Amino acid sequence: QVQLVESGGGLVQVGGSLRLSCAASERTFSTYAMAWFRQAPGKERDFVAAITWRGGWTYYADSVKGRFTISRDNAKNTDTVNLQMDSLKPEDTAVYYCAATKFNTNVLRSTGYNDWGQGTQVTVSS
Repeated sequence: QVQLVESGGGLVQVGGSLRLSCAASERTFSTYAMAWFRQAPGKERDFVAAITWRGGWTYYADSVKGRFTISRDNAKNTDTVNLQMDSLKPEDTAVYYCAATKFNTNVLRSTGYNDWGQGTQVTVSS
């Protein structure tokens, strides 16, 4: 099982920016997609953004379109996915989780992912 390690979370003011990164423990050569989900206290884990590895197709939740950008980095020795978050709002506050899948699946659904990171806290203060 591939381990995913997130970094880059923290505290930011409204309108500010953060960049999250997620590195896989190894280069898998079989990754189909990687994604970010988030979970606020008392709420379900929601889809944020996803990217397919071969075609580089990107998908975003409506709530983050135009503000967040997902990207991948195949040049390093591990599979890495980044999430650039701009114009942050208080409702973006949540624990953000990185996920990866080897299968051709519905990338918008958490059930399609078999590997998960431990999560990183993002807090947007008003």
